[in-house]
Amino acid sequence: MNLYPLKFEPILKSLIWGGSEICPFKGITPPLNGIGESWEISGVKDNVSVVANGSHKGRNLEDLIAHYKEKLVGKKVFERFGSTFPLLIKFIDAQDNLSIQVHPNDALAKARHNSFGKTEMWYVINAKPDAFLYSGFEKQLNPDCYAQTVADNTFIDYLAKQPIKKGDVFFLPAGRVHAIGAGSFIAEIQQTSDITYRIYDYGRLDKDGNQRELHTQLAKDAIDFKVYSSYKTQYTPHTNEAVLVESCPYFTTNIINLNKSLTRDYSQTDSFVIYICTEGACNITDNNGNKLTIKRGESVLIPASAQTVKIETDESVNIIETFV
Repeated sequence: MNLYPLKFEPILKSLIWGGSEICPFKGITPPLNGIGESWEISGVKDNVSVVANGSHKGRNLEDLIAHYKEKLVGKKVFERFGSTFPLLIKFIDAQDNLSIQVHPNDALAKARHNSFGKTEMWYVINAKPDAFLYSGFEKQLNPDCYAQTVADNTFIDYLAKQPIKKGDVFFLPAGRVHAIGAGSFIAEIQQTSDITYRIYDYGRLDKDGNQRELHTQLAKDAIDFKVYSSYKTQYTPHTNEAVLVESCPYFTTNIINLNKSLTRDYSQTDSFVIYICTEGACNITDNNGNKLTIKRGESVLIPASAQTVKIETDESVNIIETFV
């Protein structure tokens, strides 16, 4: 069987802070409340995505990589990551504030958990008027005083609080303390890792009435305590061309906002490419003649064997494009 652009069944996560926006955004009926995340494309153990379209329908991503190897993910990607898919793509709907957290880098995650670390980025799809997020430190915190600030509820006072609006981008390298605030609807691109150290959780109780576990000491070694001048990614949007917003060792991400046809050349990319559609709808056709419609709330994995993709639309479409 040939490879073609792949859609996957969403993996919906019911979470204590989840809202009601993900199902309508994705066109899922009947809508469910309390869904905090939709894992769009995942190679995380016990959460491996299953193909939803075409002749590979019902097969999971791990199985496809094992069978097609570099034809699916690219030669350099397969050599580096083997059968593990290197990115996790999510939609996140926060009705309440998420816990303050941090992720370890590759070295620390390997030593402690035999896992990849987690560097990630956020693209704000929608935000309520008072929505915000935390990213990094606004004022210097002495690492020796860190645990005390968590205990006496002053840790948040050191964090950089960022008001957000549609189209904002935040890059979160491993080690950066962060949290999504209430009223935020976000697309997340991250390394394949589910390792999170929860630092602070507003004293919240879980569904059984217990305080949620904190990882205060584990987090200390992972935190980058440096204060940076800016945490928001600056970029200038353009129509009908790809605008680079982030390039790091784990992923490169462009924003493509278009209202007419555009052809993307991937002949030198040597990687799978993911499209995350956040607005509108379009048809895509690869150089092998495979055609697919993608609409708001859908994500598609374009195999590395595709050399070019033509995107056709007669309406306003916004696509987040990412690859390794």
